[in-house]
Amino acid sequence: MRLAVVLLCALVAVQVALLAAPADAGELVVGYYDKKCRGVENVVQWHVRRALKTNRRAGAALVRLLFHDCFVRGCDASVLLDASPENPHPEKEAPVNIGLAAFDLLEEIKAAVEDRCPGVVSCSDILIYAARDAASALSNGNIHFDVPAGRLDGLVSSAAEAQAELPDSTFTVQQLIDNFARKDFDVEELVILSGAHSIGVGHCSSFTGRLTAPPEQINPAYRNLLNHKCHQGANPAVVNNVRDEDYETVARFMPGFTSRVRKISDFLDNTFYHNNLARIVSFNSDWQLMTHTEARGHVHEYADNATLWDGDFADSLLKLSKLSMPAGSKGGIRKKCSIATHPLY
Repeated sequence: MRLAVVLLCALVAVQVALLAAPADAGELVVGYYDKKCRGVENVVQWHVRRALKTNRRAGAALVRLLFHDCFVRGCDASVLLDASPENPHPEKEAPVNIGLAAFDLLEEIKAAVEDRCPGVVSCSDILIYAARDAASALSNGNIHFDVPAGRLDGLVSSAAEAQAELPDSTFTVQQLIDNFARKDFDVEELVILSGAHSIGVGHCSSFTGRLTAPPEQINPAYRNLLNHKCHQGANPAVVNNVRDEDYETVARFMPGFTSRVRKISDFLDNTFYHNNLARIVSFNSDWQLMTHTEARGHVHEYADNATLWDGDFADSLLKLSKLSMPAGSKGGIRKKCSIATHPLY
C-alpha cells in the first residue's frame, strides 16, 4: 500500500511538472491532439470560416494576432490576456498593438473546444490553428501549412515588453533588420512577412509621418487620399491595401487606379509588393524596404511571382509559430483565453 501511494505521488509530480514546463519548439507535433481531442482542428476551422463569411477582416486580425503574440515571449497566447492584478498592463495595451481584434472570436472557439475536450487544448494552439485557417481562407487556399501543436498558455503579459519587442511602423530598415534578427529571421523573411500588409487596417497614428512624406517616398495622390481618410475622425482606421478602399474615394484621388479596386476585400496575396513598388503603402516601415538593396530585390522577386510568395509566406508563418516561451517560463491550459487563472488546468 505504501509503495502504491509513493508511486501515485510520483506520477502526480511528473504530471504537474509537465504542465508547468512549456513545450519546446522542437517538441511540438503535428497531430498532437489526434488522440487527446479528436477533430479539434475541424472545430477551429468551422468557426473561423463562419466568421469570415460575414467579416473577412476578422481573418486579417487573426493573422496579425499570430505575429503579435509569437514575437513577444514566444507563442503563449500572452497577447490575449486582459488586465489583472498579476498583469496590470497586458500586451494588448501597448501602443504598438493598437487595433488588435478577433479576441471574441477566439473566446468563442475556446468555449466550443472546452465543451468538447475540457482542459486539453491551449489558447496558444487555438490561435495558431485559427490564424493558419484564416490565411488559407483569405488566400483561396494558396497559403496553408500543417500546425505542430503542444504549446502551453503563458502567465505573463506586459505592455512594456510588447512595445520593446515588436517592430514599430516608424522603424528604419536597419531597425527592422535588427529587430527580426533577434528572433532569427533574416532580411528575406522580413520582406516575406511584411506581405501580410496586403490585408487588414492601420490607424492614422501609425503612419503620421507618411502624410507629409516627399513624392519620392509616397505617391502624392495616395498621400492626399490618406490625408482625406485621416481627417474623418479621431485616429480612424484605414485599409492597408488601397485596393480595398471604397471605389468613390479611389475615383476621387486616384482615378487611374479604380480598375484595381477589389470587389472582395482582404485577399491575402502579393499585391503588397506591387503597391510598394508604386509607392502606395501607408507605413514608413513598409516603404523602408525599398531603401535596402537586398530587401528591395525581394520586393521585386515577390511582385513577379505570387506563387513563390504564397509558399514562402506559409513557411515563414510556420517558423513564427514555433517561437517558444523564454527559458524557465511556466504555463498551462487556460479555461478562458483572456484570464490566466491560478492554478490553470
